[in-house]
Amino acid sequence: MFIGVDLGGTNIRAGLIEDGMITAVNQVVLTEKESLQKTISQLISVIAPLIRPEVKGIGIGVPSVVDIENGIVFDVVNIPSWHRVELRKILETEFNKPVSINNDVNCFALGEHRHGEASTFSSFVALALGTGLGAGIIINNALYPGNNCGAGEIGSLPYLDKNYEFYTSSSFFESIHSTTALESHNSAVKGDSAAIQIWAEYGFHLGNVIKAVAYTYDPEAIVLGGSISKAYSFFEEAMIKALNDFQYPETIKRLKIFKSKIDNIALLGAAALVKKD
Repeated sequence: MFIGVDLGGTNIRAGLIEDGMITAVNQVVLTEKESLQKTISQLISVIAPLIRPEVKGIGIGVPSVVDIENGIVFDVVNIPSWHRVELRKILETEFNKPVSINNDVNCFALGEHRHGEASTFSSFVALALGTGLGAGIIINNALYPGNNCGAGEIGSLPYLDKNYEFYTSSSFFESIHSTTALESHNSAVKGDSAAIQIWAEYGFHLGNVIKAVAYTYDPEAIVLGGSISKAYSFFEEAMIKALNDFQYPETIKRLKIFKSKIDNIALLGAAALVKKD
């Protein structure tokens, strides 16, 4: 029995995992982000109800770079009070359980590798589409975090006048089209032509991200997750069309691209961080 935690800039979710299944989930909206102590207290309050004697460890995904060896978190996205947090030490002292920490999108990738549609692939990239754009990388059946747990920050690469994240995350809808991804999705479902066109534009930009991933890693598959991936059917065609000018057509022919199908997959991945010796 393990606990998996997904610390986001908006919500904190924690799940109790037993035999690869999530048996209970707690979630709270993260408030008072300017206070380190209050956010830590919220994190503890989400985990505490799930603690059992049988729990062997706690795994946590955070939207930042992590000193994995020492369990230190740096400069967490959208939580301004988290500059350097010795999170493992804090939580192991609080709960007296082993704690493992990694990047949140790495947890998504690990969850897909252990429990999701990507479990049949030895090398793939998981793209999380939501408030930001991040990637988790599995190479030869192992998570590749990079030297500073910063591998996969595809969204920060320059693209057009901004970067990939600006054009493939929530900012694309909010800053360019003065709407939200959810509103655009709801409108597209109703057949609104303007919304459908927005999703076609989004698909074009995401296709360019996928080209960058394919040129860099040449993975067997790319799995898409995050809230924006729920609109997959509206951007899939434009995304695939954007791949037509890829220099190596056989690479694209062999590349599998699909949407994650498991809710809370990042919680399963976070729990998988804990050594199960």
